[in-house]
Amino acid sequence: MDFLLKAEKIVVEVKMTRDGLTDRQVGSQLIEDIARYQAHPECKTLVCFVFDPTNLLANPTALESDLSRTEAAVTVKVVVAPQ
Repeated sequence: MDFLLKAEKIVVEVKMTRDGLTDRQVGSQLIEDIARYQAHPECKTLVCFVFDPTNLLANPTALESDLSRTEAAVTVKVVVAPQ
């Protein structure tokens, strides 16, 4: 967990792409993070920010849309920048 806004029950998870950490690896890590934070009592919203300064992600829009969701336990918003 990189940031916790306790009163708002918002968790912010930050990733940065690099050699060896591209689409598949970032996606896998985020899936693990989402599963972990769904059970966290202080998390109702999870914001996953992926910083991709050298455009290593082949399809950042797909990563955002595939992993962002609203469920009963937690709302997940994935943001990739820059695109």
